Amino acid sequence: MSTAVVISGPGAHRLVPHEPTPPGPGEVLVRVHAVGICGSDLDVLRGVRPAGYVRYPLTPGHEWSGTVESAGDLVPEALVGRKAVGEGFRNCQVCARCRAGENTLCEAGYEETGFTRPGATAATLTLPARLLHVLPDDTDLTAAALLEPAARVAAAVLKADVLPGERVAVVGDGTAGMLAVQFVAAASPARLTVVGPCPGRRERALSFGATDCGAYDRSPSPAPDFDVVVETTGRASSVNFSMALLRRGGRLVLAGTPAPGTAGIDPEVLTARQLEIQSVFGAATAAWSHAVRALGSGLLSPLPLITHELPLEAFPQAVALLEGGGPEVGKVLLKPNP
Repeated sequence: MSTAVVISGPGAHRLVPHEPTPPGPGEVLVRVHAVGICGSDLDVLRGVRPAGYVRYPLTPGHEWSGTVESAGDLVPEALVGRKAVGEGFRNCQVCARCRAGENTLCEAGYEETGFTRPGATAATLTLPARLLHVLPDDTDLTAAALLEPAARVAAAVLKADVLPGERVAVVGDGTAGMLAVQFVAAASPARLTVVGPCPGRRERALSFGATDCGAYDRSPSPAPDFDVVVETTGRASSVNFSMALLRRGGRLVLAGTPAPGTAGIDPEVLTARQLEIQSVFGAATAAWSHAVRALGSGLLSPLPLITHELPLEAFPQAVALLEGGGPEVGKVLLKPNP
């Protein structure tokens, strides 16, 4: 019998027997190939995710790829056997925000795979077929497991609206930062700097299109000359530091999810320097489509960012790797069906 990871409450998780949930009308059953573990999963495990954005007990796993195994009524049978990924937000499709394409702002309230609905740290996942993004048959499903973070980063870069010749900084040299570099590089910036420690990651950043990768001295503040900054870490103080990188009138997009207690934005700096700040939480359908196209066309290369592939039973080790950090730890994947 297959297994699933269940987080029963803050600090408590266990492996349990897993029985596939038969797909109902409009649903599909997906055999999970790989599922990524990220910082928001650690927040769920630690119990620091806001109450309205998690529902225990919970099977986590919002970054996944797999193959459609069966389809319920009202779903085209042609989907069966196709490689796919799926959006996490369970939007209503009928409210004003959904009809405007802003389905991460659904007025029906927040529901998301891996946080309030069962996720993919299990052998199978059942979800609405309308959330699927079908992939080409030759897609590497291990690489495709990073399409969820790629879609979130794509949402941020699309909001940044980088123009050819602009000077861009990506704050953070982790998985999200390296994905952001690949998306921004496609816009032909004049300068693309990765701001982070970059130990052992400089060459990779340069191969993805960055012109530089390294730490900026935070005291004194660096020269504010970037047109656009994409912040990917969500770390305390990183928002104000990112603002300090911008020229007057520059644009900042927050792609990282701030940790509880993160220092707030300095309104005096924001107003006096006439900065534009936008944020993303999840990814709307358009950003997902953008990421899927980028992978299919070869503009996105997630495989070099994967450093560990473990069986599902190694969930505790995956958590320990992420908590330990270090330049040798990139994206950690679990394989529920080895």
